[in-house]
Amino acid sequence: MRTDDFDYDLPDELIAQAPVEPRDSCRLLILHRHDGSVKHKIFRDIIDFLEPGDLLVANKTRVMPARLVGRKKQTGGVAETLLLRRREDLDAMGSIWECLVNPGKRLKPSAVIEYRAGGLHAPEQAAVVLTGEILDFLDENRGGRLVKFTPAQGLTLDQAIHSAGHVPLPPYITDYQGDPEKYQTVYAMHEEHSAAAPTAGLHFTSELIEKIKQKGIAWQTVELEVGIDTFRLVTEDDPTKHAMHTERYHVSQQVIDAVHVTKQAGHRVIAVGTTAVRSLESAWDPQAPVAAHPVSARHFEQCADAATQTGKGDVVARENATTKLFLMPGSTYHVVDALITNFHVPRSTLMMLVSALATRDQIMTAYEQAVEKRYRMLSFGDAMFIE
Repeated sequence: MRTDDFDYDLPDELIAQAPVEPRDSCRLLILHRHDGSVKHKIFRDIIDFLEPGDLLVANKTRVMPARLVGRKKQTGGVAETLLLRRREDLDAMGSIWECLVNPGKRLKPSAVIEYRAGGLHAPEQAAVVLTGEILDFLDENRGGRLVKFTPAQGLTLDQAIHSAGHVPLPPYITDYQGDPEKYQTVYAMHEEHSAAAPTAGLHFTSELIEKIKQKGIAWQTVELEVGIDTFRLVTEDDPTKHAMHTERYHVSQQVIDAVHVTKQAGHRVIAVGTTAVRSLESAWDPQAPVAAHPVSARHFEQCADAATQTGKGDVVARENATTKLFLMPGSTYHVVDALITNFHVPRSTLMMLVSALATRDQIMTAYEQAVEKRYRMLSFGDAMFIE
């Protein structure tokens, strides 16, 4: 297996630059794993492919105004900072963050960046509301840094970040001028923890979720704080040498109970997005005593047999846990039976994740059809249901 096995031709004009309206009017490609067949629908049709008793699990994380553009105090040059994760272990006040900085190679420890209210294009008289000092390298060549932030007098750190920051969009979305709330799911929590949206969830409207529930399909949410790997491609020729960064996630006992009920009844656990997949699969404990119900759903009888033979393996609640889980062909899905997802960047870990649920050949064939039929791709683009 090589990284270029997950490459495909993505024309620039197919990269969606804005979301469709209403959210559930985008296109939906249905991939049936049992025979590799494909159907083409509209996203709101997803309800027709869900069965009473199924369980949808979505990531409720909310995107913070994590993109800060300021100027280097020493030279006045422009510097961009993307907030990824607070490091309370290094500072109980939460002032130290893992960040991506640009230009990465020029921003070394002791460099100071000043951020003004309203961002880089604020008037010159706008106040400096926040300063950031580079403390250490996380990833010297790719711009990963530890940064200590200090708000201006009279402001809390969160107030200063909101004053200077903007919701970050992926770099391939170049000129979006619309409502930044369109880059949030309708079910996002109030607290802001992520550097990027769980984009598969962007297609759901409140009305569609209500119709899904009325059909007898359960809805639960987890939280995974989307971090650095959303912005990184696999650069190694051998993907097994790719180093995943840590992301924090939470899976409540309520979710675990819902998974158990769903599995016991022989129905499917369906992840809304790859971050929901990583949360649920990270919550699998191979040493946990096997539950008193079938562990796997109908598509994973082999996994169920293995768990039954060993007497171990179950999904368990996680709170403030961390994961570096990297799913690729050859990985086993223990919890998730089907996946609602977007179309992903070539050569990314997400291409490998979806190819572990279906097969690499099925995914690449589906992507070829999507490109041929002019689907809108990536974060603001169309959707796929792998069942």
